Amino acid sequence: MPSSSSVPANLLVLLGLGVAGILLMTRRLRRRVPKEDFGAFVERLELLPPPPPPPPKAPHPLAGLFFAIADIFDIDGYVTGFGNPDWARTHESAVRTSHVISALVDGGATCVGKTVIDELAYGISGENKHHDMPTNPSAVDRVPGGCSSGSAVAVASGLVDFSLGVDAIGGVRIPGGYCGTLAFRPSHSTVSNMGTIPVSPSLDTIGLFSKDPNVLRRVAYLLLQIPYSDKRQPRSIIIADDCFELLKIPTSRVTQVVIKSVEKQFGKRLIKHLSIGDHLSSKLPSLKELQNGKKNDGSKSTLSSLANAMLSLYNHEFRNNHEEWISSTKSVLDQFILAQINRPVDDSLALDCCNSAREETRMALHALLKDDGILVLPTVLGLPPKINAKELLSEEYLTHTLCLSAIASMSGCCQVTVPIGLHENCPLSVSFIARQGGDCLLLDTVHTMYSALQEEAEIASKSNFSKSSVSKEESAEIAKEKGNAAYKDKQWQKAASLYTEAIKLNGKNATYYSNRAAAYLEMGSYHQAEADCSSAINLDKKNIKAYLRRGTAREMLGYYKEAIEDFKYALILEPTNKTANLAANRLKKLFQ
Repeated sequence: MPSSSSVPANLLVLLGLGVAGILLMTRRLRRRVPKEDFGAFVERLELLPPPPPPPPKAPHPLAGLFFAIADIFDIDGYVTGFGNPDWARTHESAVRTSHVISALVDGGATCVGKTVIDELAYGISGENKHHDMPTNPSAVDRVPGGCSSGSAVAVASGLVDFSLGVDAIGGVRIPGGYCGTLAFRPSHSTVSNMGTIPVSPSLDTIGLFSKDPNVLRRVAYLLLQIPYSDKRQPRSIIIADDCFELLKIPTSRVTQVVIKSVEKQFGKRLIKHLSIGDHLSSKLPSLKELQNGKKNDGSKSTLSSLANAMLSLYNHEFRNNHEEWISSTKSVLDQFILAQINRPVDDSLALDCCNSAREETRMALHALLKDDGILVLPTVLGLPPKINAKELLSEEYLTHTLCLSAIASMSGCCQVTVPIGLHENCPLSVSFIARQGGDCLLLDTVHTMYSALQEEAEIASKSNFSKSSVSKEESAEIAKEKGNAAYKDKQWQKAASLYTEAIKLNGKNATYYSNRAAAYLEMGSYHQAEADCSSAINLDKKNIKAYLRRGTAREMLGYYKEAIEDFKYALILEPTNKTANLAANRLKKLFQ
Protein backbone atom coordinates (compact mmCIF):
# COMPACT_ATOMS: atom_id res chain seq x y z
CA MET A 1 0.00 0.00 0.00
CA PRO A 2 1.54 3.38 -0.94
CA SER A 3 2.34 5.91 1.75
CA SER A 4 0.25 9.02 2.11
CA SER A 5 3.14 11.05 0.75
CA SER A 6 2.92 9.16 -2.55
CA VAL A 7 -0.82 9.85 -2.99
CA PRO A 8 -1.33 12.75 -5.43
CA ALA A 9 -2.32 15.98 -3.69
CA ASN A 10 -5.33 16.51 -5.92
CA LEU A 11 -6.69 13.06 -4.98
CA LEU A 12 -6.46 13.98 -1.28
CA VAL A 13 -8.33 17.18 -2.02
CA LEU A 14 -11.04 15.22 -3.84
CA LEU A 15 -11.30 12.73 -0.98
CA GLY A 16 -11.56 15.60 1.49
CA LEU A 17 -14.25 17.28 -0.52
CA GLY A 18 -16.12 14.00 -0.78
CA VAL A 19 -16.03 13.44 2.98
CA ALA A 20 -17.07 17.04 3.59
CA GLY A 21 -19.92 16.61 1.13
CA ILE A 22 -21.09 13.45 2.87
CA LEU A 23 -20.98 15.21 6.24
CA LEU A 24 -22.93 18.17 4.91
CA MET A 25 -25.48 15.89 3.28
CA THR A 26 -25.77 13.90 6.51
CA ARG A 27 -26.45 17.10 8.42
CA ARG A 28 -29.09 18.12 5.91
CA LEU A 29 -30.75 14.73 6.01
CA ARG A 30 -30.65 14.75 9.79
CA ARG A 31 -32.31 18.15 9.69
CA ARG A 32 -35.13 16.84 7.53
CA VAL A 33 -35.76 13.61 9.41
CA PRO A 34 -38.26 14.50 12.15
CA LYS A 35 -37.67 13.53 15.74
CA GLU A 36 -40.18 11.26 17.39
CA ASP A 37 -42.11 14.29 18.64
CA PHE A 38 -41.11 16.54 15.68
CA GLY A 39 -39.21 18.68 18.19
CA ALA A 40 -42.48 20.10 19.48
CA PHE A 41 -41.92 19.60 23.22
CA VAL A 42 -39.51 21.17 25.69
CA GLU A 43 -40.90 19.25 28.65
CA ARG A 44 -43.19 16.28 29.14
CA LEU A 45 -45.60 16.20 32.08
CA GLU A 46 -49.06 14.94 32.92
CA LEU A 47 -51.98 16.82 34.44
CA LEU A 48 -54.87 14.41 34.85
CA PRO A 49 -58.55 15.42 34.90
CA PRO A 50 -60.84 14.62 37.82
CA PRO A 51 -62.72 11.30 37.76
CA PRO A 52 -65.78 11.31 35.49
CA PRO A 53 -69.11 11.87 37.25
CA PRO A 54 -71.26 8.78 37.80
CA PRO A 55 -74.24 8.18 35.48
CA PRO A 56 -76.72 9.54 34.68
CA LYS A 57 -74.70 12.74 34.84
CA ALA A 58 -73.08 13.81 31.59
CA PRO A 59 -69.34 13.14 31.24
CA HIS A 60 -66.85 15.98 31.27
CA PRO A 61 -67.14 17.98 28.01
CA LEU A 62 -63.50 17.36 27.03
CA ALA A 63 -63.23 13.79 28.29
CA GLY A 64 -60.65 11.73 26.39
CA LEU A 65 -58.85 14.68 24.82
CA PHE A 66 -55.11 15.33 25.19
CA PHE A 67 -53.49 18.73 24.89
CA ALA A 68 -50.18 20.59 25.09
CA ILE A 69 -49.34 24.15 26.09
CA ALA A 70 -46.75 26.66 24.89
CA ASP A 71 -43.94 27.29 27.37
CA ILE A 72 -45.41 30.64 28.35
CA PHE A 73 -48.17 29.23 30.60
CA ASP A 74 -47.61 28.65 34.30
CA ILE A 75 -48.03 25.23 35.87
CA ASP A 76 -47.68 24.90 39.63
CA GLY A 77 -44.24 23.48 40.47
CA TYR A 78 -42.73 24.00 37.00
CA VAL A 79 -40.52 26.82 35.74
CA THR A 80 -42.03 28.67 32.78
CA GLY A 81 -39.15 28.85 30.31
CA PHE A 82 -40.33 31.60 27.93
CA GLY A 83 -38.17 30.15 25.17
CA ASN A 84 -34.92 31.25 26.81
CA PRO A 85 -32.63 29.28 29.17
CA ASP A 86 -31.48 32.44 30.97
CA TRP A 87 -35.11 33.24 31.75
CA ALA A 88 -35.64 29.75 33.15
CA ARG A 89 -32.41 30.03 35.18
CA THR A 90 -33.37 33.36 36.73
CA HIS A 91 -36.99 32.59 37.61
CA GLU A 92 -38.58 30.39 40.25
CA SER A 93 -41.14 27.65 39.71
CA ALA A 94 -44.72 28.81 39.32
CA VAL A 95 -46.82 28.67 42.48
CA ARG A 96 -50.14 28.33 40.69
CA THR A 97 -51.46 26.94 37.44
CA SER A 98 -52.76 29.14 34.65
CA HIS A 99 -56.51 29.65 34.83
CA VAL A 100 -57.15 28.33 31.31
CA ILE A 101 -55.17 25.14 31.91
CA SER A 102 -57.07 24.44 35.10
CA ALA A 103 -60.34 24.99 33.25
CA LEU A 104 -59.35 22.56 30.49
CA VAL A 105 -58.20 19.87 32.93
CA ASP A 106 -61.33 20.30 35.03
CA GLY A 107 -63.25 19.95 31.77
CA GLY A 108 -61.86 16.44 31.30
CA ALA A 109 -58.75 16.98 29.11
CA THR A 110 -55.26 15.73 29.96
CA CYS A 111 -52.25 18.04 29.61
CA VAL A 112 -49.17 16.13 28.39
CA GLY A 113 -46.43 18.73 28.09
CA LYS A 114 -44.96 22.13 27.31
CA THR A 115 -44.05 23.09 23.76
CA VAL A 116 -41.35 25.17 22.09
CA ILE A 117 -41.94 28.88 21.51
CA ASP A 118 -39.85 31.51 19.75
CA GLU A 119 -37.35 33.14 22.10
CA LEU A 120 -39.29 35.30 24.58
CA ALA A 121 -42.33 34.59 22.38
CA TYR A 122 -40.85 37.11 19.95
CA GLY A 123 -40.96 36.14 16.29
CA ILE A 124 -43.14 34.77 13.51
CA SER A 125 -40.92 32.08 11.95
CA GLY A 126 -40.52 29.43 14.66
CA GLU A 127 -36.75 29.77 14.93
CA ASN A 128 -35.18 29.62 18.39
CA LYS A 129 -31.39 29.33 18.70
CA HIS A 130 -31.75 27.64 22.11
CA HIS A 131 -33.91 24.81 20.76
CA ASP A 132 -33.95 22.99 17.47
CA MET A 133 -36.69 24.44 15.33
CA PRO A 134 -39.76 22.16 15.53
CA THR A 135 -40.25 20.26 12.28
CA ASN A 136 -43.25 21.31 10.24
CA PRO A 137 -45.00 17.95 9.69
CA SER A 138 -46.78 19.27 6.61
CA ALA A 139 -43.61 20.56 4.91
CA VAL A 140 -40.41 19.36 6.60
CA ASP A 141 -38.10 21.72 4.69
CA ARG A 142 -40.13 24.81 5.65
CA VAL A 143 -40.54 26.82 8.84
CA PRO A 144 -43.45 26.02 11.18
CA GLY A 145 -44.16 29.68 12.00
CA GLY A 146 -44.08 31.37 15.39
CA CYS A 147 -44.24 32.26 18.12
CA SER A 148 -46.29 29.18 19.17
CA SER A 149 -44.43 26.85 16.81
CA GLY A 150 -44.30 23.79 19.08
CA SER A 151 -48.02 23.89 19.82
CA ALA A 152 -48.87 24.05 16.11
CA VAL A 153 -46.49 21.17 15.34
CA ALA A 154 -47.85 19.03 18.20
CA VAL A 155 -51.33 19.27 16.68
CA ALA A 156 -50.29 19.00 13.02
CA SER A 157 -48.31 15.81 13.76
CA GLY A 158 -51.23 14.23 15.63
CA LEU A 159 -49.43 14.08 18.98
CA VAL A 160 -52.29 15.86 20.76
CA ASP A 161 -55.92 16.68 20.03
CA PHE A 162 -55.47 20.39 20.65
CA SER A 163 -52.94 22.83 22.03
CA LEU A 164 -52.61 26.34 23.40
CA GLY A 165 -50.41 29.22 22.32
CA VAL A 166 -50.27 32.97 22.66
CA ASP A 167 -51.19 35.37 19.86
CA ALA A 168 -50.41 39.08 19.94
CA ILE A 169 -49.37 39.80 16.34
CA GLY A 170 -50.08 36.41 14.79
CA GLY A 171 -48.34 33.92 17.09
CA VAL A 172 -51.13 31.34 16.71
CA ARG A 173 -52.65 32.26 13.36
CA ILE A 174 -49.37 32.22 11.41
CA PRO A 175 -48.11 28.77 12.57
CA GLY A 176 -51.63 27.46 12.04
CA GLY A 177 -51.41 28.61 8.43
CA TYR A 178 -47.91 27.22 7.89
CA CYS A 179 -48.60 23.84 9.52
CA GLY A 180 -52.06 23.31 8.05
CA THR A 181 -54.15 23.32 11.24
CA LEU A 182 -57.15 25.22 12.47
CA ALA A 183 -56.01 28.11 14.66
CA PHE A 184 -58.33 30.31 16.72
CA ARG A 185 -57.55 33.75 18.11
CA PRO A 186 -60.45 34.74 20.40
CA SER A 187 -61.64 38.32 20.77
CA HIS A 188 -59.21 40.29 22.90
CA SER A 189 -59.79 39.97 26.67
CA THR A 190 -62.48 37.28 26.35
CA VAL A 191 -60.19 34.51 27.69
CA SER A 192 -58.24 35.12 30.91
CA ASN A 193 -54.49 35.73 30.54
CA MET A 194 -53.86 35.03 34.24
CA GLY A 195 -50.94 32.67 34.65
CA THR A 196 -49.21 33.56 31.37
CA ILE A 197 -46.09 35.67 30.88
CA PRO A 198 -47.20 39.00 29.40
CA VAL A 199 -45.74 39.91 26.03
CA SER A 200 -47.90 42.83 24.86
CA PRO A 201 -50.97 42.92 27.12
CA SER A 202 -53.08 45.18 24.92
CA LEU A 203 -52.65 42.70 22.05
CA ASP A 204 -52.11 39.33 23.82
CA THR A 205 -54.73 36.61 23.46
CA ILE A 206 -54.77 32.93 24.37
CA GLY A 207 -54.95 30.99 21.10
CA LEU A 208 -56.02 27.48 20.23
CA PHE A 209 -54.93 24.87 17.65
CA SER A 210 -56.75 21.74 16.48
CA LYS A 211 -57.11 19.67 13.32
CA ASP A 212 -60.71 18.78 14.14
CA PRO A 213 -63.39 21.52 13.84
CA ASN A 214 -65.55 19.70 16.39
CA VAL A 215 -62.72 19.70 18.94
CA LEU A 216 -61.89 23.33 18.21
CA ARG A 217 -65.49 24.37 18.81
CA ARG A 218 -65.86 22.27 21.99
CA VAL A 219 -62.67 23.62 23.55
CA ALA A 220 -63.32 27.22 22.46
CA TYR A 221 -66.85 27.14 23.85
CA LEU A 222 -65.50 25.95 27.19
CA LEU A 223 -62.79 28.63 27.35
CA LEU A 224 -65.21 31.36 26.32
CA GLN A 225 -67.91 29.97 28.65
CA ILE A 226 -70.45 30.10 25.81
CA PRO A 227 -73.58 27.99 26.31
CA TYR A 228 -74.44 25.68 23.42
CA SER A 229 -77.38 26.83 21.32
CA ASP A 230 -78.58 26.69 17.74
CA LYS A 231 -75.82 27.52 15.29
CA ARG A 232 -75.69 31.10 14.12
CA GLN A 233 -75.31 31.87 10.42
CA PRO A 234 -73.69 34.93 8.83
CA ARG A 235 -75.67 37.34 6.67
CA SER A 236 -72.68 38.63 4.74
CA ILE A 237 -69.33 37.14 3.73
CA ILE A 238 -66.95 39.95 2.73
CA ILE A 239 -63.90 39.08 0.59
CA ALA A 240 -60.99 41.47 1.32
CA ASP A 241 -59.75 41.74 -2.26
CA ASP A 242 -56.74 43.93 -1.50
CA CYS A 243 -55.44 41.45 1.08
CA PHE A 244 -55.62 38.63 -1.45
CA GLU A 245 -53.57 40.80 -3.82
CA LEU A 246 -50.67 40.42 -1.35
CA LEU A 247 -50.58 36.66 -1.96
CA LYS A 248 -47.46 35.23 -3.60
CA ILE A 249 -49.47 32.38 -5.10
CA PRO A 250 -52.37 32.56 -7.60
CA THR A 251 -55.13 34.46 -5.81
CA SER A 252 -57.91 32.47 -7.43
CA ARG A 253 -56.47 29.24 -5.96
CA VAL A 254 -57.75 30.50 -2.60
CA THR A 255 -60.65 32.83 -3.36
CA GLN A 256 -62.50 30.39 -5.60
CA VAL A 257 -62.44 27.72 -2.88
CA VAL A 258 -64.02 30.21 -0.47
CA ILE A 259 -66.56 31.61 -2.94
CA LYS A 260 -67.75 28.21 -4.11
CA SER A 261 -68.00 26.97 -0.51
CA VAL A 262 -70.09 29.99 0.51
CA GLU A 263 -72.36 29.54 -2.50
CA LYS A 264 -72.82 25.87 -1.66
CA GLN A 265 -73.50 26.49 2.03
CA PHE A 266 -75.32 29.83 2.14
CA GLY A 267 -75.98 30.99 -1.42
CA LYS A 268 -74.31 33.55 -3.65
CA ARG A 269 -76.23 36.53 -2.25
CA LEU A 270 -74.08 36.60 0.91
CA ILE A 271 -70.83 37.28 -0.95
CA LYS A 272 -69.51 40.83 -1.10
CA HIS A 273 -66.16 42.25 -2.18
CA LEU A 274 -64.26 45.05 -0.47
CA SER A 275 -60.85 46.69 -0.36
CA ILE A 276 -60.40 46.68 3.41
CA GLY A 277 -57.40 49.01 3.28
CA ASP A 278 -59.34 51.61 1.30
CA HIS A 279 -62.32 51.13 3.60
CA LEU A 280 -60.17 51.79 6.68
CA SER A 281 -58.23 54.67 5.16
CA SER A 282 -60.85 57.33 5.82
CA LYS A 283 -61.82 55.83 9.18
CA LEU A 284 -58.37 55.87 10.81
CA PRO A 285 -57.29 59.53 11.02
CA SER A 286 -54.62 58.60 13.58
CA LEU A 287 -52.70 56.69 10.92
CA LYS A 288 -52.33 59.87 8.86
CA GLU A 289 -50.54 61.49 11.80
CA LEU A 290 -48.22 58.48 12.03
CA GLN A 291 -47.41 58.79 8.32
CA ASN A 292 -45.93 62.24 9.02
CA GLY A 293 -47.32 63.77 5.88
CA LYS A 294 -46.14 60.94 3.64
CA LYS A 295 -48.34 60.24 0.66
CA ASN A 296 -50.80 57.42 1.21
CA ASP A 297 -50.59 55.24 -1.87
CA GLY A 298 -53.86 53.50 -1.14
CA SER A 299 -54.86 50.24 0.43
CA LYS A 300 -51.41 48.71 0.90
CA SER A 301 -50.10 51.90 2.46
CA THR A 302 -52.98 51.93 4.96
CA LEU A 303 -52.44 48.28 5.89
CA SER A 304 -48.68 48.80 6.22
CA SER A 305 -49.24 51.80 8.48
CA LEU A 306 -51.63 49.72 10.59
CA ALA A 307 -49.03 46.93 10.82
CA ASN A 308 -46.32 49.40 11.86
CA ALA A 309 -48.61 50.91 14.50
CA MET A 310 -49.24 47.42 15.85
CA LEU A 311 -45.54 46.63 15.92
CA SER A 312 -44.78 49.91 17.71
CA LEU A 313 -47.30 49.07 20.43
CA TYR A 314 -45.98 45.53 20.66
CA ASN A 315 -42.35 46.63 21.00
CA HIS A 316 -43.20 49.37 23.50
CA GLU A 317 -45.20 47.06 25.77
CA PHE A 318 -42.63 44.27 25.45
CA ARG A 319 -39.88 46.66 26.58
CA ASN A 320 -42.00 47.90 29.48
CA ASN A 321 -42.48 44.33 30.68
CA HIS A 322 -39.03 42.83 30.09
CA GLU A 323 -36.36 45.45 29.38
CA GLU A 324 -35.16 45.44 33.01
CA TRP A 325 -34.64 41.68 32.92
CA ILE A 326 -32.90 41.82 29.54
CA SER A 327 -30.51 44.49 30.87
CA SER A 328 -29.87 42.89 34.26
CA THR A 329 -29.16 39.37 32.98
CA LYS A 330 -27.36 40.51 29.84
CA SER A 331 -28.98 37.60 28.07
CA VAL A 332 -27.56 37.16 24.57
CA LEU A 333 -30.69 37.53 22.50
CA ASP A 334 -31.06 36.80 18.82
CA GLN A 335 -29.96 39.85 16.81
CA PHE A 336 -33.21 39.96 14.87
CA ILE A 337 -35.17 40.09 18.13
CA LEU A 338 -32.95 42.87 19.47
CA ALA A 339 -33.35 44.85 16.25
CA GLN A 340 -37.13 44.61 16.48
CA ILE A 341 -37.25 45.42 20.21
CA ASN A 342 -35.09 48.47 19.61
CA ARG A 343 -37.11 49.79 16.68
CA PRO A 344 -37.52 53.48 17.48
CA VAL A 345 -40.86 54.95 18.42
CA ASP A 346 -40.73 58.67 17.60
CA ASP A 347 -42.33 60.04 20.75
CA SER A 348 -45.25 59.76 23.13
CA LEU A 349 -47.47 61.36 20.49
CA ALA A 350 -46.73 58.47 18.16
CA LEU A 351 -47.76 55.99 20.85
CA ASP A 352 -50.93 57.97 21.47
CA CYS A 353 -51.67 57.79 17.75
CA CYS A 354 -51.05 54.02 17.78
CA ASN A 355 -53.50 53.59 20.63
CA SER A 356 -56.04 55.81 18.90
CA ALA A 357 -55.59 53.83 15.68
CA ARG A 358 -56.40 50.65 17.59
CA GLU A 359 -59.66 52.07 18.89
CA GLU A 360 -60.55 53.47 15.45
CA THR A 361 -59.88 50.07 13.88
CA ARG A 362 -62.13 48.37 16.41
CA MET A 363 -64.97 50.78 15.69
CA ALA A 364 -64.49 50.53 11.92
CA LEU A 365 -64.58 46.71 11.95
CA HIS A 366 -67.58 46.69 14.28
CA ALA A 367 -69.46 49.04 11.93
CA LEU A 368 -68.51 46.96 8.89
CA LEU A 369 -69.24 43.49 10.26
CA LYS A 370 -71.97 44.31 12.77
CA ASP A 371 -73.40 41.23 14.51
CA ASP A 372 -73.57 38.91 11.51
CA GLY A 373 -70.73 39.69 9.08
CA ILE A 374 -67.59 37.68 8.33
CA LEU A 375 -64.46 39.13 6.72
CA VAL A 376 -62.33 36.72 4.65
CA LEU A 377 -58.63 37.29 4.00
CA PRO A 378 -55.41 35.26 3.67
CA THR A 379 -53.72 34.16 6.88
CA VAL A 380 -50.19 34.46 5.48
CA LEU A 381 -48.55 35.54 2.22
CA GLY A 382 -48.61 32.06 0.70
CA LEU A 383 -46.42 29.03 1.21
CA PRO A 384 -44.31 28.71 4.39
CA PRO A 385 -40.79 30.07 3.74
CA LYS A 386 -38.02 27.52 3.43
CA ILE A 387 -35.77 27.03 6.45
CA ASN A 388 -33.00 29.66 6.49
CA ALA A 389 -34.62 31.55 3.62
CA LYS A 390 -33.42 35.15 3.28
CA GLU A 391 -36.97 36.43 3.20
CA LEU A 392 -37.36 35.55 6.89
CA LEU A 393 -35.03 38.42 7.73
CA SER A 394 -36.45 40.89 5.24
CA GLU A 395 -38.47 43.93 6.26
CA GLU A 396 -40.87 43.35 3.35
CA TYR A 397 -41.75 39.83 4.49
CA LEU A 398 -42.34 40.99 8.06
CA THR A 399 -44.43 44.01 7.07
CA HIS A 400 -46.58 42.24 4.50
CA THR A 401 -47.20 39.30 6.83
CA LEU A 402 -48.18 41.65 9.64
CA CYS A 403 -50.48 43.59 7.28
CA LEU A 404 -52.68 40.49 7.35
CA SER A 405 -52.37 39.92 11.11
CA ALA A 406 -52.87 43.56 12.11
CA ILE A 407 -56.55 43.75 11.17
CA ALA A 408 -57.67 41.41 13.96
CA SER A 409 -54.90 42.32 16.41
CA MET A 410 -55.54 46.05 16.26
CA SER A 411 -59.34 45.75 16.29
CA GLY A 412 -59.54 43.06 18.99
CA CYS A 413 -61.57 40.93 16.58
CA CYS A 414 -61.67 37.15 16.67
CA GLN A 415 -60.11 35.18 13.82
CA VAL A 416 -59.87 31.55 12.73
CA THR A 417 -57.22 30.17 10.37
CA VAL A 418 -58.72 27.38 8.24
CA PRO A 419 -56.57 24.98 6.17
CA ILE A 420 -57.71 24.54 2.57
CA GLY A 421 -55.50 21.84 1.10
CA LEU A 422 -52.06 22.02 -0.45
CA HIS A 423 -50.29 24.02 -3.13
CA GLU A 424 -46.93 22.70 -4.35
CA ASN A 425 -47.11 20.18 -1.46
CA CYS A 426 -47.34 22.96 1.14
CA PRO A 427 -50.32 23.93 3.31
CA LEU A 428 -52.69 26.65 2.19
CA SER A 429 -55.07 28.49 4.49
CA VAL A 430 -57.61 31.25 4.64
CA SER A 431 -58.86 33.27 7.60
CA PHE A 432 -62.32 34.29 8.80
CA ILE A 433 -62.78 37.31 11.07
CA ALA A 434 -65.84 38.41 13.09
CA ARG A 435 -66.21 41.57 15.15
CA GLN A 436 -64.89 41.76 18.70
CA GLY A 437 -67.26 39.65 20.78
CA GLY A 438 -68.55 37.77 17.73
CA ASP A 439 -66.72 34.54 18.66
CA CYS A 440 -69.88 32.41 18.67
CA LEU A 441 -70.82 33.46 15.12
CA LEU A 442 -67.26 32.91 13.93
CA LEU A 443 -66.90 29.43 15.45
CA ASP A 444 -70.31 28.36 14.18
CA THR A 445 -69.57 29.66 10.68
CA VAL A 446 -66.26 27.81 10.49
CA HIS A 447 -67.86 24.65 11.87
CA THR A 448 -70.66 24.85 9.28
CA MET A 449 -68.39 25.64 6.33
CA TYR A 450 -65.46 23.38 7.14
CA SER A 451 -66.57 20.34 5.13
CA ALA A 452 -67.52 22.42 2.11
CA LEU A 453 -64.14 24.18 2.22
CA GLN A 454 -62.28 20.86 2.31
CA GLU A 455 -64.39 19.48 -0.55
CA GLU A 456 -63.76 22.53 -2.72
CA ALA A 457 -60.06 22.48 -1.82
CA GLU A 458 -59.89 18.83 -2.91
CA ILE A 459 -61.63 19.63 -6.20
CA ALA A 460 -59.26 22.55 -6.77
CA SER A 461 -56.26 20.35 -6.03
CA LYS A 462 -57.37 17.59 -8.39
CA SER A 463 -58.09 20.02 -11.18
CA ASN A 464 -54.71 21.69 -10.63
CA PHE A 465 -56.56 24.91 -9.90
CA SER A 466 -54.51 27.98 -10.71
CA LYS A 467 -55.01 31.49 -11.92
CA SER A 468 -54.75 30.36 -15.52
CA SER A 469 -57.27 27.53 -15.10
CA VAL A 470 -60.06 29.78 -13.86
CA SER A 471 -62.40 30.41 -16.75
CA LYS A 472 -62.41 33.87 -18.27
CA GLU A 473 -66.08 34.17 -17.37
CA GLU A 474 -65.37 33.50 -13.69
CA SER A 475 -62.46 35.95 -13.68
CA ALA A 476 -64.65 38.55 -15.36
CA GLU A 477 -67.31 38.14 -12.67
CA ILE A 478 -64.70 38.58 -9.95
CA ALA A 479 -63.47 41.78 -11.63
CA LYS A 480 -67.06 43.03 -11.93
CA GLU A 481 -67.75 42.39 -8.23
CA LYS A 482 -64.58 44.26 -7.31
CA GLY A 483 -65.75 47.07 -9.57
CA ASN A 484 -69.12 47.14 -7.80
CA ALA A 485 -67.36 47.42 -4.44
CA ALA A 486 -65.18 50.28 -5.71
CA TYR A 487 -68.25 52.02 -7.16
CA LYS A 488 -70.05 51.70 -3.83
CA ASP A 489 -67.04 53.33 -2.14
CA LYS A 490 -67.23 56.17 -4.72
CA GLN A 491 -63.90 55.19 -6.27
CA TRP A 492 -65.10 55.88 -9.79
CA GLN A 493 -61.77 55.58 -11.63
CA LYS A 494 -60.93 52.30 -9.92
CA ALA A 495 -64.43 50.98 -10.67
CA ALA A 496 -64.08 51.90 -14.36
CA SER A 497 -60.70 50.12 -14.53
CA LEU A 498 -62.13 46.97 -12.99
CA TYR A 499 -65.12 46.96 -15.35
CA THR A 500 -62.65 47.38 -18.20
CA GLU A 501 -60.80 44.31 -16.95
CA ALA A 502 -64.10 42.39 -16.92
CA ILE A 503 -64.87 43.51 -20.50
CA LYS A 504 -61.44 42.36 -21.70
CA LEU A 505 -62.11 38.94 -20.20
CA ASN A 506 -65.69 38.69 -21.46
CA GLY A 507 -66.78 41.33 -23.95
CA LYS A 508 -70.21 39.82 -24.50
CA ASN A 509 -71.76 40.75 -21.17
CA ALA A 510 -73.98 43.83 -21.38
CA THR A 511 -73.86 44.45 -17.62
CA TYR A 512 -70.12 45.14 -17.68
CA TYR A 513 -70.56 47.92 -20.26
CA SER A 514 -73.58 49.35 -18.46
CA ASN A 515 -71.75 49.37 -15.13
CA ARG A 516 -68.72 51.07 -16.65
CA ALA A 517 -71.06 53.67 -18.14
CA ALA A 518 -72.35 54.40 -14.62
CA ALA A 519 -68.77 55.02 -13.44
CA TYR A 520 -68.10 57.24 -16.47
CA LEU A 521 -71.22 59.28 -15.71
CA GLU A 522 -69.94 59.94 -12.19
CA MET A 523 -66.59 61.05 -13.67
CA GLY A 524 -68.28 63.36 -16.21
CA SER A 525 -67.05 61.27 -19.17
CA TYR A 526 -70.34 61.45 -21.05
CA HIS A 527 -69.11 60.39 -24.50
CA GLN A 528 -67.57 57.20 -23.06
CA ALA A 529 -70.75 56.56 -21.08
CA GLU A 530 -72.91 56.92 -24.19
CA ALA A 531 -70.66 54.56 -26.16
CA ASP A 532 -70.70 51.93 -23.40
CA CYS A 533 -74.49 52.08 -23.12
CA SER A 534 -74.82 51.61 -26.89
CA SER A 535 -72.55 48.53 -26.63
CA ALA A 536 -74.69 47.18 -23.77
CA ILE A 537 -77.91 47.74 -25.75
CA ASN A 538 -76.47 46.00 -28.82
CA LEU A 539 -75.81 42.98 -26.60
CA ASP A 540 -79.08 43.15 -24.66
CA LYS A 541 -82.03 45.07 -26.13
CA LYS A 542 -83.88 44.88 -22.80
CA ASN A 543 -81.17 46.37 -20.57
CA ILE A 544 -83.22 49.13 -18.93
CA LYS A 545 -80.27 50.57 -17.00
CA ALA A 546 -78.34 51.04 -20.24
CA TYR A 547 -81.21 53.07 -21.76
CA LEU A 548 -81.49 55.20 -18.62
CA ARG A 549 -77.75 55.83 -18.46
CA ARG A 550 -77.48 56.56 -22.18
CA GLY A 551 -80.41 58.95 -21.85
CA THR A 552 -78.62 60.72 -19.00
CA ALA A 553 -75.35 60.91 -20.96
CA ARG A 554 -77.13 62.28 -24.04
CA GLU A 555 -78.98 64.86 -21.96
CA MET A 556 -75.68 66.08 -20.52
CA LEU A 557 -74.21 66.24 -24.04
CA GLY A 558 -77.18 68.24 -25.30
CA TYR A 559 -78.68 65.46 -27.45
CA TYR A 560 -82.14 66.07 -26.02
CA LYS A 561 -84.23 64.39 -28.71
CA GLU A 562 -82.19 61.20 -28.51
CA ALA A 563 -82.30 61.32 -24.73
CA ILE A 564 -86.11 61.50 -24.76
CA GLU A 565 -86.22 58.48 -27.06
CA ASP A 566 -84.03 56.48 -24.61
CA PHE A 567 -86.23 57.35 -21.63
CA LYS A 568 -89.37 56.50 -23.63
CA TYR A 569 -88.00 53.10 -24.57
CA ALA A 570 -87.10 52.43 -20.94
CA LEU A 571 -90.77 53.12 -20.10
CA ILE A 572 -91.90 50.66 -22.75
CA LEU A 573 -89.77 48.00 -21.09
CA GLU A 574 -90.84 49.02 -17.58
CA PRO A 575 -93.90 51.33 -17.54
CA THR A 576 -93.65 52.00 -13.80
CA ASN A 577 -90.03 53.18 -13.87
CA LYS A 578 -90.12 56.51 -12.00
CA THR A 579 -86.66 57.66 -13.10
CA ALA A 580 -87.50 57.27 -16.79
CA ASN A 581 -90.93 58.86 -16.37
CA LEU A 582 -89.60 61.94 -14.56
CA ALA A 583 -86.74 62.42 -17.03
CA ALA A 584 -88.97 62.05 -20.09
CA ASN A 585 -91.56 64.50 -18.75
CA ARG A 586 -88.89 67.00 -17.75
CA LEU A 587 -87.30 67.00 -21.19
CA LYS A 588 -90.66 67.16 -22.98
CA LYS A 589 -91.61 70.32 -21.08
CA LEU A 590 -88.28 71.96 -21.81
CA PHE A 591 -87.74 71.03 -25.43
CA GLN A 592 -91.10 70.32 -27.06
